[in-house]
Amino acid sequence: MEISAPNNKKITGKDQAPLHVKDLGKGSPVILIHGWPLNGDMWEYQINALLEAGHRVIAYDRRGFGQSCHSSVNFNYDVFADDLNEVIEQKNLTGVALVGFSMGGGEIARYLSKYGSAKVSKTVLIGSILPYLLKTDDNPEGVPEKTFKDMIQGLKEDRPKFLAGFTKDFFGVDLAHALNPPVSSEMMQWSQFMAFQASAKATIDCVTAFGKTDFRKDMAAFKVPTLIIHGTKDKVVPAEVSGDRAAKMIPNAMYRRYDGAPHGLFITHKNQLTEDLISFLGKN
Repeated sequence: MEISAPNNKKITGKDQAPLHVKDLGKGSPVILIHGWPLNGDMWEYQINALLEAGHRVIAYDRRGFGQSCHSSVNFNYDVFADDLNEVIEQKNLTGVALVGFSMGGGEIARYLSKYGSAKVSKTVLIGSILPYLLKTDDNPEGVPEKTFKDMIQGLKEDRPKFLAGFTKDFFGVDLAHALNPPVSSEMMQWSQFMAFQASAKATIDCVTAFGKTDFRKDMAAFKVPTLIIHGTKDKVVPAEVSGDRAAKMIPNAMYRRYDGAPHGLFITHKNQLTEDLISFLGKN
């Protein structure tokens, strides 16, 4: 079911692939772009808070994830940026704020690079992969390629087992937190359930997409006010590789480092995140 306001128009990609879109409330529009391997439901707490602050909130499932089309298309950021553009165009949005978590930051960067910022008011990058994760000769502080190869191998051999382990890293659950975990076991189960809704192909292909796509040239397209949020204990997308560097590349960006926060800070630090989002995006 697609929940939509003020209209109930079905949204499709350029290739007519159906995209599942939640469109709630009225006011200044905000698009929430989810991370890997989840879907738009990950934004549950932020959606409610933004609605209460008077925003129109749009959250969609990336193709291959959640209830969007599980196609066999190549899953890459040019396709993802085109899908974001179709959401903006088919919803007739202007002055829209774009909020991207993890690999969702890549959609924002590539969209701005391809389509410009004329219809965008602000951007927010949360635990984002920008500007470039892969370790190369000209990106020595990046993540070794073996890390992404191991992820793909683990997904191919036993996707449920791999995702169960990944969820622990995602939320910072380790031996040090055994007696007082940062999230409940039920919350981790919910996260895994969202991950299982994605197609195996999309889940695997997106590891290559977010791990090996170089966004350094796209960074110059950030010409609107930008808020960057990153956890200092993020084991999935280390702040030193991403948030710290993105903050230096985007002029006048506001940077918030959440002390002790893991990758999944949209749950573990949801109140702090809500406060920062509403402060930056404003109330209506």
